[in-house]
Amino acid sequence: MGWCHERGEFLLVYEFMPNGSLDAHLFSKSNHLTWAVRYKIALGIATALLYLHEEWEKCVIHRDIKSSNVMLDSGFNAKLGDFGLARLMDHELGPQTTGLAGTLGYLAPEYIRTGKASKESDVFSFGVVALEIACGKKSANPMEEESQIGLVEWVWDIYGRGNLVSAVDEKLLLDFDVNQVECLMTVGLWCAHPDHSRRPSVRQAIQVLHFESKLPDLPPKMPVPLYHVPGALLSSSEPSITSTSLQIGR
Repeated sequence: MGWCHERGEFLLVYEFMPNGSLDAHLFSKSNHLTWAVRYKIALGIATALLYLHEEWEKCVIHRDIKSSNVMLDSGFNAKLGDFGLARLMDHELGPQTTGLAGTLGYLAPEYIRTGKASKESDVFSFGVVALEIACGKKSANPMEEESQIGLVEWVWDIYGRGNLVSAVDEKLLLDFDVNQVECLMTVGLWCAHPDHSRRPSVRQAIQVLHFESKLPDLPPKMPVPLYHVPGALLSSSEPSITSTSLQIGR
């Protein structure tokens, strides 16, 4: 909303978010979001990402999209925050070497491999958050704390068995729109596809979430992450990762 320069310090002023962060609602035993609110939040995050990727004068790569960085206003409208790791690039340029940064559980496999952030790596992170919204489970421990299986793999296995509805957050008590549930989870898996070239743009994801395009046809088993990265993503003449700044958990 504004800024000031006081006593040698630059301060940014943001809109007050009385409903806090998304993760506090998804993973709390006391705060329950209705399905309609969850779907609205997912669309809100996607719309924010569309603006960053395509609609501003520069392409902004966020690099740390996660549920704890999604803030909720008084009407539970989603606001994507924490741009401390964000990078600007020209729209026509491909992935850029930024150094590996972000939060484990939300990082695309090719980003971990190359240290090059891209719109596709942001889309991957959005896909993970979309699954968290639908399932009410954290990206790293969907079943229990000692589980080593990730949320994407867990949901993909259920998708392959044709029973996505069984993965819905139990706190919803079966009060949800089945078509929207299947749509959000399928889009989440599509966005979190291990092969970056198979992921949609955020605009394509939004079209499906609005039921303006048909659901993608995904393989019944989660593909193995591909580490043979095209030249646009990795050049043998430059280091894979220039610096590393990773967070665990939130």
